Amino acid sequence: MDQAVLLPAGFTAAGVTCGVKDPQSPKKDLAVFVSDRPCAAAGVFTTNLVCGAPVKVSRERLPRATTRALVINSGNANACTGEQGLADARAMTAAVAHGLSCPAEDVLVASTGVIGRFLPLDRIVAGIGRALSVRSSEPAALRDAATAMMTTDTVPKLASRELALRGTTVRVTGVCKGAAMIAPNMATMLCALLTDVAVSPSQAFELLTGGVRDSFNCISVDGHESTSDSVFLLANGAAGVEPTRAEEWQAVQTAVNEVAQDLAMAIIRDAEGAHHFVQLDVTGCRTRDEAFRIAKTIAESPLVKTAICGADPNWGRVVSAAGYAGVPLREEDLSLTMNGFPLYAAGRPLAFDAAAVSHSLRENRDVHIELRLTLGSAGVRFWTSDLTKEYVELNADYTT
Repeated sequence: MDQAVLLPAGFTAAGVTCGVKDPQSPKKDLAVFVSDRPCAAAGVFTTNLVCGAPVKVSRERLPRATTRALVINSGNANACTGEQGLADARAMTAAVAHGLSCPAEDVLVASTGVIGRFLPLDRIVAGIGRALSVRSSEPAALRDAATAMMTTDTVPKLASRELALRGTTVRVTGVCKGAAMIAPNMATMLCALLTDVAVSPSQAFELLTGGVRDSFNCISVDGHESTSDSVFLLANGAAGVEPTRAEEWQAVQTAVNEVAQDLAMAIIRDAEGAHHFVQLDVTGCRTRDEAFRIAKTIAESPLVKTAICGADPNWGRVVSAAGYAGVPLREEDLSLTMNGFPLYAAGRPLAFDAAAVSHSLRENRDVHIELRLTLGSAGVRFWTSDLTKEYVELNADYTT
């Protein structure tokens, strides 16, 4: 990702090594994001009923008007760890709050990594002290923080947009982590979205949910929803401008949406072991929900994903997946195109050059599947990856 991604005004960040992943490892594993003033903050979290202690702690503190910081560790999810896990998550926020001289409730927390292991809290608290002492507004510090969030990610993920509001430049910047255990509601990932626009907590929640809807909730690697999924939006108002007119709000919402989509697509491009990045456009449905259900079903089909991995233009797997998505339809309502090749139209197979389609799949990392229905005007865009032997090997050996 681009080294030049900038923090919004009033924010600092840091990423340090404190031995969560391995006491002997040099890998960064603790990130902090700090505002020099109180933030309006909102969060969206996993809907998994088995969720991590940090999710419970942060969820009970949001939305909020006085948030000062977010602390994230990687290498340990602090999930399924009972009362000790909750105490440890709160202790992380208390350590940050001590360094900032603010209430612990004004600090948010997230963790990612292996489930069912207790945090090495002493090492984390020491790391928090170091992180607060070296935090900076420089792009390198933001990149360090993005790197410290990573588990099986191969690259840090950052994105930003700038826009002008009444002659003032404002910024929306985001970082995230995620490569597998990715599914909608939420995708298995952590994300911090930061902006120097002035908004209320309820407005921050509106911006966040709008951004998540067509980004992190439209990606899937394996359909597995994790215990730790969290997306935060912190808005500190440091730019000194508050959007009040409808077109100003739309501009800010568009910036949030675009940053979230950039990050969501970066997760799919970095999916564990993936060879292909797949964009799936489902159109012509009665409602967005119907289009979403069809797209998600296709995206999470192991047979569709393995066909793409093998460069096999087996269109029957795609249309049959649409048929069991729970959406009333007829075969003749469906038409399918893959990488620009028409394969199926109005319920009938088309003659096509299978070798040419296979070559297109094999030689291009990006795959575009278009499924058109005749039921209405609603649609959705969804992103997924193929399913490879490397994915199986990475996840078979994850804890051993």
